[in-house]
This record gives sequence, structure tokens and C-alpha cells, in this order.
Amino acid sequence: MIHLENVTKRFPGGQEALSGLDLTVDKGEMVFVTGHSGAGKSTLLRLIALIERPSSGQVIVDGQNLRGVRRRKIPMYRRQIGMVFQDHKLLYDRSVADNVALPLIIAGASPREAARRVRASLEQVGLLHKEKRNPETLSAGEQQRVGIARAIASRPKLLLADEPTGNLDPDLSLEVMRVFRRFNEFGVTVLIASHDIALIDRLGCRRIELENGRLKQLQDDDESIDDEPFLPQGEHDRWQ
Repeated sequence: MIHLENVTKRFPGGQEALSGLDLTVDKGEMVFVTGHSGAGKSTLLRLIALIERPSSGQVIVDGQNLRGVRRRKIPMYRRQIGMVFQDHKLLYDRSVADNVALPLIIAGASPREAARRVRASLEQVGLLHKEKRNPETLSAGEQQRVGIARAIASRPKLLLADEPTGNLDPDLSLEVMRVFRRFNEFGVTVLIASHDIALIDRLGCRRIELENGRLKQLQDDDESIDDEPFLPQGEHDRWQ
């Protein structure tokens, strides 16, 4: 699903955020990217989302070399990607449902289809009963789940998350990560940048560690401490 070949990213002034990075994430994997502040985690996700372009090397997503994606085609490319940030960037002058619907409306979905997808996405994150609420009235964990619902409403093939639990306490962090696991079980490829090693170890997913823009360590899947089932039988059909 994601393949990086000898990718380097330099910013003005010569700062090198990534250096000669080779990386592959298979379709349907859930992978964590860890590393100290400034290690290159966010830059990696921004390259995959085409927010930034590499200085050299190739970034290939779902068989498409991003070097060939012209500026006017970037919005179309991003429709296959869901993005979740530490700052969920919700609009407080709109309802929860309106926040989730916004990217669907921009993409040209009909009102009926947008409403169907919004309800399905909110149901999957456990917030359908709060669809008419203002996001300001929700807890921090609930607001982050609204951000996740918005990211997955368009049924993306790939979900990118940059420090999505950075502002949450440990219990809420685990709750949010369980939501990501839930969508991974639908077959969505998930790539999450996080510094919370203890939480990552509970989920038992592959971990990639960056240090000064270079790949430091590859950790294979380990047995998860958190063995709670994420996807009840029949849920796949309900989300489609």
C-alpha cells in the first residue's frame, strides 16, 4: 500500500527531516511510527498525504507514484486518504454531523449519501446519539472520535494519524486506539505517528522507529496484551 524508496526531505536552510528512507507498509496493515520530537514522523505522514513532496526518492501509494500527481489532482488523490491530527480542527459553529459531512460535501456527495455515510461513521465511533450536539459540549476523547469519523466517512483505503492521542489521558488514548483497530479490521491500512510506546505495545502492531530522519528499528508484530475483540460479527456489512 505504501512504498518509500530512498526518500529524503530537506527544508529551506538545509534541515534534513528524512534521509534515505526505505519503507513498506502492506495493504491492510496497522503500523506505528515512533521516535523523538523532530525524528521525522510528521514529515513522513505529510509526504504520504502530499502535503509535502520529497526532495529526492520515490513515494508510492497504492501503486501510484506521487511524483506524477500534479497540483490540481491532489484533492482527488486525497479522497482515498483519511487524516486525523492531534488538533482535530473541528468547527464549533457546526454540529457533530455537519463536521463529519463537510469533506463528503466538498467531494460532491449527494445530501442523501452524505447523511448515510455520516450516520454510519458516527455509529462506528459510538457517537451517533450525539450527532446534533455542538463539538464544544463533548469531552476531549469524544471530539477526537468525531475527527476520526470525519476521516473515515469517505471510506478511505488509507488512514493517517499524527499523534492522535497526544492530548488525551491513558484511558481515553486506549479508547481512541481501539477505534483505529476497529477500522483496520475493515481492511483499512492505518499508519499512526505516536510517541506512546506503552500504548503501542498493548496493541501488538508493527512499530517503525525513526531517529534523526533515518530508520532505526523495525519491530515485528508482538502478541497484544489487549485481546478484546474489536469487530462484532456482521459489522463489516453495516459499515459498507
